[in-house]
Amino acid sequence: MAERLNDYRILILEAREEAQFSKLLTDQGADVLQCPMFTINDPPDPAAAEAWIRGAIAQPFDDLVLMTGEGLRRLMKAARRLDVEADFIGSLGKARKFSRGPKPGRALREIGLEAQSTTEKPTTEGVIEMLSRVDLKGHRVGVQLYPDKDHGALLGAIAVKGATAIPVTPYVYDARAADSHIVTAIEEMAAGRIDAIALTNLGQIRRLIDVARGHGLEARLREGLKKTPIAAVGPAVSDELKSHGLQADIYPDNDAFFMKPLISAMAAALAKKKPRSVART
Repeated sequence: MAERLNDYRILILEAREEAQFSKLLTDQGADVLQCPMFTINDPPDPAAAEAWIRGAIAQPFDDLVLMTGEGLRRLMKAARRLDVEADFIGSLGKARKFSRGPKPGRALREIGLEAQSTTEKPTTEGVIEMLSRVDLKGHRVGVQLYPDKDHGALLGAIAVKGATAIPVTPYVYDARAADSHIVTAIEEMAAGRIDAIALTNLGQIRRLIDVARGHGLEARLREGLKKTPIAAVGPAVSDELKSHGLQADIYPDNDAFFMKPLISAMAAALAKKKPRSVART
């Protein structure tokens, strides 16, 4: 990364792997404003996830679909709590593994496993397209889902292939405590005190807009986003922005949909003007 982000104030909406993103930005000299979007918790009742783990050990899946790295890490945490970690890893090793983008693949490598197939686009549609190309007839397919989304299309696509989907949602979101942080972020953008906002997943956009609407600040949010360059990590985020009448100003080169290429694109784009904090002095 030839360009750096010295003194540029970058807003990130924290969720899942944004702690790593924050470090990468800070290493490039950025002044990072971290805005927690929600907290991720284990389910209030762990029984369903625990039963899914025990079922996977007793009868390993033919195939495993992982939608998030966070989901696999939560399942591993539960397996350790049940003292069946080694057995669970062994059972997952027997399945053909499908990863929704690179993040579940990284979580698999943490436990010594590899995905056999990874979507080019980290979206549900990408997973459905990936599964359409393989034989699933008669297979038992473990499916790790994530909260706050209707997964009917994915589960239906698996059923159409003649397979039995066995889903689990191993974590929940708690968003209420983070509203005040999001309101502050909206006001910072509207006041012109942010050099760029970096978006790395769809949920960040939806949450930002939901909170703005809930607090009567949607017009204020849109005003702030007109002043603030929006950096999007990939096509799914860009498409979600378009669905809300917004657009990405900064995008990784060569369709490299990862954090480091996004940071490089931000540095190159922002280098054309001074950081707003410097410009005001």
